[in-house]
Order: sequence, then structure tokens, then C-alpha cells
Amino acid sequence: MKIAIYGPEFNERSHSAIVQLSDYLNKKSCAVFVEDNFYDSILKQSTIEIDSYGFETFKTLNSTFDLLISVGGDGTILRAITHVKDLGIPIVGINTGRLGFLATIKRDNIVDALDQIFEGKYRISKRSVLSVNTDREETNFDLDFALNEITVSRKNTTSMISIETWLDDEYLTSYWADGLIISTPTGSTGYSLSCGGPVIMPESDSLVLTPIAPHNLNARPLVISAQREIRLKVSGRENEYLVSLDSRINSLKSTIGITIKKAPYAIRMIELEDGTFIETLRKKLLWGADQRN
Repeated sequence: MKIAIYGPEFNERSHSAIVQLSDYLNKKSCAVFVEDNFYDSILKQSTIEIDSYGFETFKTLNSTFDLLISVGGDGTILRAITHVKDLGIPIVGINTGRLGFLATIKRDNIVDALDQIFEGKYRISKRSVLSVNTDREETNFDLDFALNEITVSRKNTTSMISIETWLDDEYLTSYWADGLIISTPTGSTGYSLSCGGPVIMPESDSLVLTPIAPHNLNARPLVISAQREIRLKVSGRENEYLVSLDSRINSLKSTIGITIKKAPYAIRMIELEDGTFIETLRKKLLWGADQRN
């Protein structure tokens, strides 16, 4: 088994998780590769003797890897998928952050979770990915995909922007707002939810368009088929606007339109047998919990 480990720069919250993970994998007959920047930060900023385990490092991944383990929060997984892209490598996250919708393995359950993975006691949840391109070839993005959402928003102004929106070739509306979120089911529990969007089950073949602080108050979040192609044209007082792909921000001129659609590949997330998306919703959103007691 060939395993990749990815994480942000070392911080003390991840200390025990890294030690448990390293000790466990060191006892298994598997090849372990740690992302080189993460490896260097552990070596230089912690007391963990990561070099004593004999792990190798990687800069990029290829299809020979069987698993990627992310150590951090949900944001770390969003950065980890930039290495996975369309390779189909299953991903699982050890949560050393806060919320943990994507990184679901708790620090006190690492060994049990890894036992289940090595014994094959898990499911694969295929998560839709969005791709984006512009109508100007020279402004296409280096990383043109997002797992959570693609957001267009105002840049250097407090004024609202107008976002003309087409579904396939049919005009939908012009959102007069601070921005517009195009979210996958995975991202429906993130930025879109905080702006009033619905929660969508991961297996749903849907997307949601959620306006950010719309001035036309009858504009509401809209769930559409993921087979639709979304075309946007932004205008406003400034001649540039922002496009965010998960947490990666790009600036475009308002003369440039963008097209967003479902990518032809999916991100494969590992779900353990004792954990489901519905259970995560109940725990993270406190559904069914009576705070009066």
C-alpha cells in the first residue's frame, strides 16, 4: 500500500495526531510519503523525529498512490485535493481543526479509524467537483476546479455588483448583490449555508446558486441540476471582480465572462462504517439537541 500524508505548516494542535499516525504506519508494510513542505515544518518546528520513521517525501502525486491522509481541518482537505485532482486517489481526513465536515477522524479515534481502513471497512463517497474557465484563453486558471464552491464577488468597492446569469444558453436573472456562490453538495454546508443556502446530500446530482446579500430581496437560493452549464457576466463600478475557487482567489477584469460546470471526475472521500453524512450533520449542526437542557 502506498500512502501520502498531507498537512499545513506544523502547529501544536496536530502534534499528537502526527505521532499516532506515524507510529501506526511505521508498523505496517506500506510505503509512506509526506508532502515535502509539511515534512520540513515538522522537522524544524516540532520535537517529533519524523526523519526516524524512514518516510519519503513528495511534491506531486501520481496514480500509483492508494490513499491520501490529510492532517488538519476541512480547509486542509480542500488544499489536499489540489494534489489529487483527477487521479482518483481516496482521501480521508484526521481533524485537528474545528468543525470537521470533511475531516471526520477525531484525534482520539485515529488508531481505530486506521484499522478500519486497512481492513477495508469503509465506503467511498464520490464528491462532485466544479470546473471553471473564462472566455479569454490567456486568463484561464492554473487550478481550475473546486470541491466546495466557486464564488464571484466584488473587489475594491463597497458597492454591489450585477451578475448576469445564464443556465446553458437560457438567461436566468441578474443578481444585484455582493456576490454569488455556486456550490456543490459538499460545499452546501459551508459558505453557501452561512448565506442562507440549503444543505444538499453528497450523492445528489445538484448544485445550488446562493446570492450573497442580494439587494433584490426576492432573489433566493436556487437548486439546479449539476448537468447545467452556468455562465456569468459581472459588471459594476469597478473594472475588476474576484473569483474564489474554494480558498484560492483570482482577480478578473469585468470584460471577462466565466463558465462553470460539473467536472468529468469526482473526489473520492472515505467514509468509515460507523460514520455517515447524516450523523455528521446531527453532530456538527446540533440537530435534535435541546440547548435548554
